Amino acid sequence: MTDELPEITEPLVIPHAQLAAETLDRVIESFVLREGTDYGDHSYSLADKVLHVRAQLDAGDAELFFDPATETIDIRPAARRSRAQRNA
Repeated sequence: MTDELPEITEPLVIPHAQLAAETLDRVIESFVLREGTDYGDHSYSLADKVLHVRAQLDAGDAELFFDPATETIDIRPAARRSRAQRNA
C-alpha cells in the first residue's frame, strides 16, 4: 500500500472566505485587470471592480477555482448548486 495522493486534474473550488483578506484582494485585482474583462459602457475604478467581484463571491454568485494543470486561479460564475452544498 502506498501513501501517494491521487493526482488532481480537475479545477478545485477554493472557498474564498478561507483566504486572508489581502490575498483575496490581490486575486480579485489580478482577475479584474485581465485584458478582456468587460463591465459594459460604464467606467469603474479598480477599487469599485474589486468590491463588485467580492460582493459576487460573498453572495455565492461567483467562486474561486484553482486549476492544478496550469497552476492558475480563476473566478467564475457559481455552479448551480444549493447554498448548503456551496458552504459544505
